[in-house]
Amino acid sequence: WQGRFPTTNTAEDGYRGTAPAHAFPPNGHGLHNVAGNVWEWCADRWGTDHSARPASDPRGPRRGTSRVMRGGSYLCHHSYCNRYRVAARTSNTPDSSAGNLGFRCAWDA
Repeated sequence: WQGRFPTTNTAEDGYRGTAPAHAFPPNGHGLHNVAGNVWEWCADRWGTDHSARPASDPRGPRRGTSRVMRGGSYLCHHSYCNRYRVAARTSNTPDSSAGNLGFRCAWDA
């Protein structure tokens, strides 16, 4: 978001909303759009004890309805949520949708 949040988006990056997947260069790890375009749904279930879980492949609880979303979206702004980070996390139920939600594809390397 550029401009006066939340009323005026000046689209200084060329987009008033989400950007195409390869609109910007990859980060230092070669990854595109893992922060700041859309919140990304992950397969893990949401748990409030995530900091107590292992740093490598932290799995969520076995039960629960909410799923993890990561990365922040173009609607995040320094006056609003400060979540332009790959590791930023929040939750929502899988039956919800919005223009600032997407998904994250991942596989074992």
